[in-house]
Amino acid sequence: MNKFLIIIEKTETGFSSYSPDLDGCVATGRTKEEVEKNMYEAIQFHLEGLKEEGIAIPLREQRFSIIRLFSKYRLSQGKLYKIQNQ
Repeated sequence: MNKFLIIIEKTETGFSSYSPDLDGCVATGRTKEEVEKNMYEAIQFHLEGLKEEGIAIPLREQRFSIIRLFSKYRLSQGKLYKIQNQ
């Protein structure tokens, strides 16, 4: 079974999604559930196209981390600042 990281972003009209490991593989939907379903179908279609063209399925290269920011930090103009104890 292949696993691919997908990124889901909120848009003005719903959601969009892409996979960093599959160039050009994108999907949209009105809800998060719809974009996930559409992305699943887009990945299947993309992989079938690679197979038909004799192109190897790319190995998963992307990794992800989730960073939690706590109240001792604040973000201002794209920079992270530590809040001094008062």
